[in-house]
Amino acid sequence: MTTALHTTQVGGDTEGRSDDESAGGARIVFVHGLFGQGRNFTQIAKSLLPEATSLLLDLPDHGRSPWTEQVSYEGMADAVADTIRAWSSEPVELVGHSMGGKVAMLVALRHPELVDRLVVVDIAPDDSDGAGEFEHLLGSLAAVDLATIERRSDADEQLRGPIPNDTVRGFLLQNLRSTEHGYTWQANLDLLRRDLPVIAGFPHVDTTFDHPVLWVAGERSDYVRDDHQAEMRRLFPATRLVTIKGAGHWVHSEQPAAFVSALRVFLALR
Repeated sequence: MTTALHTTQVGGDTEGRSDDESAGGARIVFVHGLFGQGRNFTQIAKSLLPEATSLLLDLPDHGRSPWTEQVSYEGMADAVADTIRAWSSEPVELVGHSMGGKVAMLVALRHPELVDRLVVVDIAPDDSDGAGEFEHLLGSLAAVDLATIERRSDADEQLRGPIPNDTVRGFLLQNLRSTEHGYTWQANLDLLRRDLPVIAGFPHVDTTFDHPVLWVAGERSDYVRDDHQAEMRRLFPATRLVTIKGAGHWVHSEQPAAFVSALRVFLALR
């Protein structure tokens, strides 16, 4: 699958080049998780200015990127790799959260020449727990009666019962887009729901990525467990694990200052 992904650059010039690229300024690519969009990392990317230029991308079937006919981690990874090649002549720092963390892992494993350092946020190279939760969220979004929606608050009200958490509900509602024909979902909900078992899994890979890897886990999340360590280090032997206190699964939005600090130290941004 070759898919042209929607991207937004933070920092650098209008030609897509970092102002300090020739002096070795960092080039960072952020990959979001399920239900996410590249813009979810906007504030993180701005916090890394001026030392880094960042590319925020929408994965296939998310945000403003094209829809596909099936979910494939290999296909998503190859689409991200094509985007990196078009954006940077040098290896990049690659950051991926949750499903995007699995995509980022595969980019590093399948296209190691494109990645200098890898940051994986609160996910492991294994089957993920929580598929039932995501099935519930996908089903709740699909059940919204879009024909009755006149404003975003109407959708919020319909989701308040099945999704009582205001933060989660607000995050999901970022996928709701107003068009001249009414409201629609940007994410390909039917496909994501059908292929949720693929999203929850992880392909078997025999290659390894030997460059430095930072694994960032949320203290209140169980997506990265002790029993994942062996596979993490088999695939990524130069792994360092950091746990962010007070964070759940959405580490970068729940503890942004600590997350930015961890990135700055790992990527040697001064």
